[in-house]
Amino acid sequence: MSAKAATDCLPASANSAAGPAGGHGARHVAIIMDGNGRWARARMLPRMVGHQRGVEAVRRVVRAARDMGLDALTLYAFSTENWRRPEDEIAALMGLLKRFILSDLDEFCANNVRLRIIGDYRAFAPDVVALIDHALARTAGGTGVTLVIALNYGSQDEIARAAGKAAAKGVVTPATITAELDTAELPPLDLIIRTSGEMRLSNFLLWQAAYAEMWFTEVHWPDFTPEHLEAALAAFGKRERRFGGR
Repeated sequence: MSAKAATDCLPASANSAAGPAGGHGARHVAIIMDGNGRWARARMLPRMVGHQRGVEAVRRVVRAARDMGLDALTLYAFSTENWRRPEDEIAALMGLLKRFILSDLDEFCANNVRLRIIGDYRAFAPDVVALIDHALARTAGGTGVTLVIALNYGSQDEIARAAGKAAAKGVVTPATITAELDTAELPPLDLIIRTSGEMRLSNFLLWQAAYAEMWFTEVHWPDFTPEHLEAALAAFGKRERRFGGR
């Protein structure tokens, strides 16, 4: 890979930066993208068709996030627990991840999107790791929305790692742990969305969710649209956040 190829996604013009927040006040939204398999099963389709349609939903939502003024969008793509799935499904998911990066990287650059990864993606196959490293390098100069993909991510593991790093440096406090989290450079988490009717966090951003708002929908992830995101942000904008106060 040439030096030029690794750095040719330079900050775009002001016209491609994220627009002003639409009155909702949210900067950082995270989504637990649930229901791909159930979507496919309801239509008597192979499970992987659900995952493929889920990737299409990712594209729609990433584009909408920029237009709706978000600074960061975090998507739960592959958890530490997902290794328990059948090997053929894991292989197919890795293939989808590779195709997504290859097909969408130029669009990320054109729209000033900065890609970030949380979790230990280096546990993946070397070709996947190399592709991710290339995408991270190319988009590093992006000043628009930050797209955060959680890959081989588990929040309990993240907290344990952060606490260990904090302890190695001195006193352990909530602030010193927060500074060592994978999300340390991101805005505080405002809103967690979960699709497909489940109402749990599933080991996702447990520390960051301490005072985040939550929004649940019965809609399966492949059917999730920018209109659903807009509805979640509108609901967020009407909530009173007291952070433990009155």
